[in-house]
Amino acid sequence: MTQLQYKGTGSATGRTGSRYWRSKTAYLGVLPFIIVSGLFLLYPTWNVASGAFQDNYGKFSLEVLKEVFNSGIARHAFANSLEISAKTALAGAILGALFAWALVTGKQGGYFYRFSVALSSVLAQFGGVMLTFAFLATFGFNGLIANIAVKYAPDTFLADASWLYGKFGISVLYTFFQIPLMVLVFLPTLENLKPQWREASDALGGKAYEYWFRIGIPILTPSFAGAALLLFVNSFSAYATAATLINLSDFLTPLQIATALTSETGGANPAEAKALSFYMVVVVIVAMSFYALLRRRVSKWEDRR
Repeated sequence: MTQLQYKGTGSATGRTGSRYWRSKTAYLGVLPFIIVSGLFLLYPTWNVASGAFQDNYGKFSLEVLKEVFNSGIARHAFANSLEISAKTALAGAILGALFAWALVTGKQGGYFYRFSVALSSVLAQFGGVMLTFAFLATFGFNGLIANIAVKYAPDTFLADASWLYGKFGISVLYTFFQIPLMVLVFLPTLENLKPQWREASDALGGKAYEYWFRIGIPILTPSFAGAALLLFVNSFSAYATAATLINLSDFLTPLQIATALTSETGGANPAEAKALSFYMVVVVIVAMSFYALLRRRVSKWEDRR
């Protein structure tokens, strides 16, 4: 009788004991996150992926994907998005890494360090209408810097605000919020560099450049490349900043998607918008796959150190 009760009702071997349910209730804490992710991330992604293979009447079709792929306007916008994303990711990664290095070499935990990290957290989210208004008020045709440049330096590019409304201008705006994001992402990696490694290199007669080329750079390269990919995706998917600065539907792919969804002149084409979004999702998946591989390598190094 005792043996039968042990086999059937024990919490260690059965599935009705309190230990079993305690292990399952631990997952209830992530249930709200799963629900929110499903509603605002997984379902929209599935809707885009499935809708890209349908026409505007909901029938299976590959014609829209082919039309978008062969469209010169869509290719031009996609090329602009890739170019701007790559340039701003590289510029933001380099400048952000230098700023992060300056913070690490200073007094960690000090007032300036805390202020810089807090400021980076704010500026990393400073985009859209706010960022566009700030640059227009500063560098626009009636901006502060533009007016000063017209008066004292009329031959410089600052006196002509037209640069702000092209590729260079949108790249400057994107780089503005890419730099603080890089600081936040790359700062923990720099903090994981042990000072003992530099001391050991110096004790063995190694020069500063030898330390960086043989120890520092090989260790930091995967994290740097992963952070740059993250910046690329961040810039590639940005919409609000470009939408408030440049009112051209064929300039960037996100703007073209918005036009295909909200056109008020009879040009709305939801199937085209989903096809464009599908191609963007493919690029993001490829970039984030490389990012995941790099993060896995960095995690192994952090676990071994």
